[in-house]
Amino acid sequence: MEQFKLRIITPDRVFYEGNAKMVEFNTTEGEIGVLPGHIPMTVVIKPGILTITEEEETKTAALHAGFVEILQDSVTVLAEIVEWPTEIDSERAEAARQRAEERIKNHTPETDMARAETALLRAMARISILK
Repeated sequence: MEQFKLRIITPDRVFYEGNAKMVEFNTTEGEIGVLPGHIPMTVVIKPGILTITEEEETKTAALHAGFVEILQDSVTVLAEIVEWPTEIDSERAEAARQRAEERIKNHTPETDMARAETALLRAMARISILK
């Protein structure tokens, strides 16, 4: 088994559907790389870079939140948001990064720190994918 079926689905669209040799992304437990024949498991996505290795090329996208079902012959990503680099507005991503950093730096008791940290991770994923 050299490849597996990869599906990435968001509430708005089927983001990606095809065969992959490997897929890499961040989980709440750390980074993971999935190859064909991986042990079955379900993981929670943490914002970061998604890397899809196909037969002829490698594609990257910003992946924000969701769940992944890993089976030996298929991987299904149910994502809140996934963006190709061409879909990202760099100025908006930079502004979001600055806002999140400001919220973290000047937090008050009312500040939802988990939300601010997640916003920062999302902004950083968007910015990183553009470089």
